[in-house]
Amino acid sequence: MTITIDYETDLKLDLPVEEIIHNVIEESIDYVECPYDFEVNVLLTDNEGIHQINLDMRQIDNPTDVLSFPMCDFETPGDFDALEETPEMYFNPDTGELMLGDIVISVEKVKEQAEKYGHSETRELAFLVAHSMLHLSGYDHMEEEERKEMEAMQSEILERRGYRR
Repeated sequence: MTITIDYETDLKLDLPVEEIIHNVIEESIDYVECPYDFEVNVLLTDNEGIHQINLDMRQIDNPTDVLSFPMCDFETPGDFDALEETPEMYFNPDTGELMLGDIVISVEKVKEQAEKYGHSETRELAFLVAHSMLHLSGYDHMEEEERKEMEAMQSEILERRGYRR
């Protein structure tokens, strides 16, 4: 398992950020029953940085809280077995790890949304990581039923590690 965390901002959360990110990624992987060692990259930035990435990658001209860039194409969300059919596309040839993708989080949005929703910054950071990990595992929320499923999954992942509102 390789989890790389990079900081592209001087803004800091007064939290054990790396511990929270590792805990939630590990729980998310266990939850979706990923059978492989994996790698995930996490970038912590500010509103300006995530705004630029959102504009460049999605042509959306505003900051957001979290962006997910999956490396795997899932026919069925969470169906990791199908990835074995083309391992050269999904597994790092040097490490053998499944390359799940990248997560970008705005530290400013973590602070703003924790205050807005009346919970801790710890819980907000954990929520954004869990949400993004589900995207990296093939889940989405374009339809109402998908949204409900993802919300239930996120809640369970957070509850398992004690991240409560």
